[in-house]
Amino acid sequence: MTELPKLLLVDDDETFRQVLATALRKRQFAVETAEDVPSAMVLADQFEPEYAVIDLKMPGPSGLELVKQLHMRDPQTRIVVLTGYASIATAVEAVKLGATHYLSKPAHADDIVEALHKTEGNTQAEIAPNPMSVDRLEWEHIQRVLQSHQGNISATARSLNMYRRTLQRKLAKYPAKK
Repeated sequence: MTELPKLLLVDDDETFRQVLATALRKRQFAVETAEDVPSAMVLADQFEPEYAVIDLKMPGPSGLELVKQLHMRDPQTRIVVLTGYASIATAVEAVKLGATHYLSKPAHADDIVEALHKTEGNTQAEIAPNPMSVDRLEWEHIQRVLQSHQGNISATARSLNMYRRTLQRKLAKYPAKK
């Protein structure tokens, strides 16, 4: 009997994590789950996953830190970042840190599996017919500046010439629609 490929699933939403883990097991993966970066790293050391599906925004260190750690541990690990807070800045950083792919929630388990196995870019990827909205551009800009300040809200607010509380309110909202 062949051994199933090992997949580490990390998401702080327990219900989502359990549902996705079940779906991935049905797609022939041996799945281990964690709710945050520290517990994921302990599991990764024991489990040695070939694949990982990582939520971006979790309490404590972000999923980007886990992408970096898993990639340093084994550059062959196929990593998909899955997030409800998708932005160009975080997508670029995830790929730079070693992610294979980046998907926005909600994503179907089949799309996740396809992303895990993707080895090349898609020249046929859809190009948006309209530019981003002003609200979305603002959100993307804030994300880039926040990333450049390593998540420091005070430094980001100063850089944007904005009150810290105003920035916190903007960050607490969902991303603007495209």
